[in-house]
Amino acid sequence: MFDKILIANRGEIACRVIRSCRKLGIRSVAVYSDADADALHVRMADEKVHLGPPPAAQSYLLIDRIVEACKATGAQAVHPGYGFLSERAAFAQALAAAGVAFIGPPVGAIEAMGDKIESKRLAREAGVSTVPGTLDAISDPEEARRIAGEIGYPVMIKASAGGGGKGMRVAMSEDELLDGLERAQSEARNSFGDDRCFIEKFVTEPRHIEIQVLGDKHGNCIHLGERECSIQRRHQKVIEEAPSPFLDAATRKAMGEQAVALARAVDYCSAGTVEFIVDGERNFYFLEMNTRLQVEHPVTELVTGVDLVEQMIRVAAGEKLSLTQDDVRLTGWAMEARVYAEEPSKGFLPSTGRLVTYREPEGEGVRIDTGIYEGGEVSMFYDPMIAKLCAFGDGRDAAIARLRDAIDGYVIEGPGHNLLFLNALLSHPRFVEGRLTTGFIAEEYGDRFDDPDLEGDALIRVVAMGTAMRARTLNRAKAISGRMSDQPLKPDTSFATLLGDTVFDVEVVEDGHDTRVTVNDGPALTMRLDWSPGQPLVAAVIDGRTWRAHVHRTPEGFIISHAGSKAELTVRRHRAQEMARRMPPKPQADTSKMVLSPMPGLIVRVAVAPGQDIKVGQELLVLEAMKMENVLRAETDGKVEKIEIAAGDTVSSDQLLISLA
Repeated sequence: MFDKILIANRGEIACRVIRSCRKLGIRSVAVYSDADADALHVRMADEKVHLGPPPAAQSYLLIDRIVEACKATGAQAVHPGYGFLSERAAFAQALAAAGVAFIGPPVGAIEAMGDKIESKRLAREAGVSTVPGTLDAISDPEEARRIAGEIGYPVMIKASAGGGGKGMRVAMSEDELLDGLERAQSEARNSFGDDRCFIEKFVTEPRHIEIQVLGDKHGNCIHLGERECSIQRRHQKVIEEAPSPFLDAATRKAMGEQAVALARAVDYCSAGTVEFIVDGERNFYFLEMNTRLQVEHPVTELVTGVDLVEQMIRVAAGEKLSLTQDDVRLTGWAMEARVYAEEPSKGFLPSTGRLVTYREPEGEGVRIDTGIYEGGEVSMFYDPMIAKLCAFGDGRDAAIARLRDAIDGYVIEGPGHNLLFLNALLSHPRFVEGRLTTGFIAEEYGDRFDDPDLEGDALIRVVAMGTAMRARTLNRAKAISGRMSDQPLKPDTSFATLLGDTVFDVEVVEDGHDTRVTVNDGPALTMRLDWSPGQPLVAAVIDGRTWRAHVHRTPEGFIISHAGSKAELTVRRHRAQEMARRMPPKPQADTSKMVLSPMPGLIVRVAVAPGQDIKVGQELLVLEAMKMENVLRAETDGKVEKIEIAAGDTVSSDQLLISLA
């Protein structure tokens, strides 16, 4: 067994590998860029080595610097995590030349499966079902048009060296094909240094289901069941679960056998994942093989009890697998939600900034894999994932309920985040029923997510909670010591609570540990409020049932996030509400002639010039953020008055980019 392992990665996956190293008594070495000098993985590791500036191309992707770090620290092996150099054959070769073990598959397997075109050929030869499409790289638009016409629209454009949704586009028509090919090539060139793309048929009503495989250097290879990864946005997975609510035993067995057959065809050892697209009739087709640990590996660990990182380390050290296919048992249900720093209401644009408040939920069956901490920062240079929040239960319904409850108990303040969206998604009837496809989010929510309005009992419950909290805050202030008069002030009991344009008449009466709240002369709610002013979480037992919510205080009330909705409550005494009603409204600033940056990023290209007439939908510029290119288009007809930036500039959120006449 190794004495010291270097982790050639950052964030939550680096922290995850360090935990398994500790479990095995192995010392760990972290590498970091300038942006990650105070990162959690650097704090957790036994040793650390600086690589370079924040951009990955100048730090985490420098093979020679990582090899030097191994030599300087005496690390005997390297775990690459996922992303960065994890599927780069040249990296494994460089480590081998330096006498350092690569905790991953052989170079031949990486090369064969890392090229989507070559992997598709090998899959066909191994008897694995594949999607109709071309096996040759395409760069010429005319050739792409011809092939797409032969296959039939819709088609999928994929970068041969792509991954993580980068270099991938769906084209429903010829016009979308040409634009998609250009975007896919550009993203692939910037992310992987390889702009080769290919085209295949886009399967309608598709599910994304993958098989986890595990092999050793002694010819043993097994699979650990499947993961359902159909809930995706822009080809990035959002919710994953194991097992799949769609597969039957026969399909699971067939998919598992084909995945193992493909792994054996390339002499695979270590952990890997064979991804399939599955249609509504349970026909499945090979997509690609990821020759690394997957982001969503925790759900497989939870239902099988197998520590995949530990197994990867043991295999790399030459040990045989300690279990056979007959030993694999899927027990219970696990579900993972990826918590991202993003703005769902702004089209899920990435968000950055310091985590002013960060509190993780706790409880039975809850697991969190993260690489951040309170006071840490989400950088513009890397993927915006904050954490992976997992829940385990006896069945699917139990896992969903536990995950939703954990989200309600998760506090993140600073950058924008997707917690409300995740909760709303998990409660969607179609999700609960298991009627999933890779188009689920686009079909149900479109390009953005607006907080749903509260209705019925949930509305009354939140109004009651918010008003009771405001009453507790005001009455606590009245109890301050050192007043000129010793006469106690009467507690406030009657309030006007505003939610949008709606005013609720609320009565609050404290009775020992309990609080009785009446909203609009409705039935009284008996509430036991577990909250003190200043706390970011509230737990309220209302008529015997516990409800949790995230609370952000405002000057006259609270913003309460609960069950996938967010409510901004203003709670006033009735006299104060009468005075506020007479105040003139504050005028809104006119930004209709300004093009503002929706997020921090790098200007890749400016497509217009001063004095140029523009039309609705016309491309104005391309902004790169979190390794993805975003096209900003004109929202109205007009004329460009002034260009405030140039290609290569780094911009901040809401910065003025273009002024319109």
